[in-house]
Amino acid sequence: MIRDEESLAALVETVRRFVADRLVPLEAQVDHDDAIPEALVDEMRGLGLFGLSVPEAYGGLGLTMEEEVHIAFELGKTSPAFRSLIGTNNGIGSQGIVADGTEEQKAEWLPRLARGEIIGSFALTEPDAGSDAASLRTTAELDGEDYVLNGTKRFITNAPRAGLFTVMARTGGPGAPGISPFLVERGRPGLILGKVDRKMGQRGTVTCDVVFENCRVPAHNIIGGVPGLGFKTAMKVLDRGRLHIAAVCVGLSERMIVDSLAYAMGRVQFGKPIAEFQLVQAMLADSRAEAYAARCMVLDAARRRDEGRAITEEAAAAKLFASEMVGRVADRNVQIHGGAGYMADYAAERFYRDVRLFRIYEGTSQIQQLVIAREMIRRAQG
Repeated sequence: MIRDEESLAALVETVRRFVADRLVPLEAQVDHDDAIPEALVDEMRGLGLFGLSVPEAYGGLGLTMEEEVHIAFELGKTSPAFRSLIGTNNGIGSQGIVADGTEEQKAEWLPRLARGEIIGSFALTEPDAGSDAASLRTTAELDGEDYVLNGTKRFITNAPRAGLFTVMARTGGPGAPGISPFLVERGRPGLILGKVDRKMGQRGTVTCDVVFENCRVPAHNIIGGVPGLGFKTAMKVLDRGRLHIAAVCVGLSERMIVDSLAYAMGRVQFGKPIAEFQLVQAMLADSRAEAYAARCMVLDAARRRDEGRAITEEAAAAKLFASEMVGRVADRNVQIHGGAGYMADYAAERFYRDVRLFRIYEGTSQIQQLVIAREMIRRAQG
């Protein structure tokens, strides 16, 4: 649901130029340093990238889902670390507040998230609870007007930089109904950050453990003010997050196809460019067809969501296909580059490492398969 074609086209072009002129040249540096330069973060704030999905009433751009995926296509054409920095403010770090927060919570936090004044982080995963989110063990026990949080969260994106954590903790009995979402500010006593994780890829994206040791949080910091709705809040956020990740996978696959084609047209073997060999052409063609299919899936699901339709099945299907697809494109990209693709001097090697994570976070491929099958069965049963 594109509200203004001209305005969206201008925004997409601005982001496209920013990616090409400012982000792509810094990819290797960010991978080497495992950090994004602060000056670049300031530029991203100035462009409004931290508030893409935050409603206009709270200082964001208030993009529809279809508009957002068009921007994600462009942001995907460079190192995923750049997109990840703004991703939590636009996704899991803010959308719980947008969906279920009280008016006071929205007014207090959304403008600051939209400006990039603070970074949002979503603390759900634990050492023994990832795909099985309903089994989380972090507890929140009521003590007067506060809840006391104890537990450990693991692999939490942007936690080292975060100013606000959305924390899922158990306030009641077992299973999903006993989970509540808390807004916990950085610096609150009892909130402890672990060492920054070292990862296979997506360097520049920072993650770490978040530990709660008798961390007191006011009861009014529960999102929406009502205990026991945390799992429902998380599920509301996931459809949008999965579509966004699928769009990023599309953008990155399109970038790698451009790189593959450029290399194949310039690399000469047996007296002619390798792009003229049919087996290389087959790899290029397969990548192009799959990326095109994924783009169509993402746009269709985004439009359905903007129409107010339930898209749990479509979002899971798009995330499953796009994240698996981008892995195949990355593999072909290395293959087309040959030995050069295995060298760190080329983006092909870096992207090969980066894309592996897409099949894991926001729900593994196996979880997406379960979601799709369960939705199919539920629909068939009427």
